[in-house]
Amino acid sequence: MSSRLLQNFKGGRAIVVTRRGGWESTLETTLAKLGVSTEYPEIVDGRARIDVSSLQADRDILFVDGDLEGAVALEVNPASRLPPVPVIGLVGVEAPSRLKALVNLGATSFLRKPVHGGAVYTSLFMGINQFLLRAEMYERLQGLEERRRGRRAVIRAVVLLMQQDGLDEEGAYSQLRRDSMRARQNMELYCEEFLSKRAKPPDTSGRTTGITLQGGKKQAI
Repeated sequence: MSSRLLQNFKGGRAIVVTRRGGWESTLETTLAKLGVSTEYPEIVDGRARIDVSSLQADRDILFVDGDLEGAVALEVNPASRLPPVPVIGLVGVEAPSRLKALVNLGATSFLRKPVHGGAVYTSLFMGINQFLLRAEMYERLQGLEERRRGRRAVIRAVVLLMQQDGLDEEGAYSQLRRDSMRARQNMELYCEEFLSKRAKPPDTSGRTTGITLQGGKKQAI
């Protein structure tokens, strides 16, 4: 199943982290022709002031100047290695350390400085679609992992039911399936809850115990 690639970027917002020096006008003009607005966050003490909580992955694109060391601080998902929005690196000096910093920010495309208008669309296309493809791949892997955990729960529940109720494998599975349908839950989730309940110690809070008093009488405590 092939993923649908995004080709129209109208309505997007480019957040360009750089020190303005005139070269960025080509980038801004080309983005405007593509229907993408441009904003330049203020840089204070070497750090761009970006409200990360307001970023939207379906709208925003972050352009980061690799020549500005440590100008952007983004939390990259440790599992997917994806930033909250697509990141495109602006490359001036091709030093390995600066390229590495952009990669660590989650950059999925690069654009050389000074920017040439003809290269902007390609960079935008690659950056956004690589971000979307990686996000989709991560979601698929998460789904497979959840299914794997769910299947393990089903197997454990079947074995437990066979041991406790003396059923064979087919009988235990059929009972779990009927019970999950009765509970209106999928099989995997029902088995996880089934195992969780069976693992809990019996509730003895309502029970009474007794001690034997002199004379053979018992008193509940």
